Amino acid sequence: MEKKLFIIPSLIFLLILSTFFYLLIIERNPSNIPSNLLNKSVPNFESELLFKEEKFISSKEFEDEIVLVNFFATWCLPCREEHVYIKRFSEDKEIRVIGINYKDNSKKTIRWLKDLGNPYSNVLIDKNGKIAIDWGVYGIPETFIISSKGIIKYRHVGPITKKIYKKINLLIKEIE
Repeated sequence: MEKKLFIIPSLIFLLILSTFFYLLIIERNPSNIPSNLLNKSVPNFESELLFKEEKFISSKEFEDEIVLVNFFATWCLPCREEHVYIKRFSEDKEIRVIGINYKDNSKKTIRWLKDLGNPYSNVLIDKNGKIAIDWGVYGIPETFIISSKGIIKYRHVGPITKKIYKKINLLIKEIE
């Protein structure tokens, strides 16, 4: 009788242990967060621009060209680290780069972009984070690739590294 009482907890323990082991060995990428916006149109929104005295209206801006949208802030250290790759994208004539400045101070942003270089064709101001919410942004930096038809084709959470830069470049060639 004592042996039977010992077998049941042992089987339960082995089941739990095997479940945890399985979860450890499967290949999962924590930066690969699902997005409801993939293969859907860019959300409609309006925003003030950092360097221009006009409104940015999304329904007029995301058509006829491939666009990289980068959510960034001056207080975000990974944003500073990925900036060199954002500048590389801006040098590519086949893609337009738009920055969305997330919950940041405009004067600091202007100074930051003067120091590091401004790769953005437009810098949108998202003072209260509403645009980021509409896009489903979890945290910054976050980058999206938009097709010439205004469809979100790719989302990357976290800073762009050399490896991610190459991956996005290949994706852009496929979208064209």
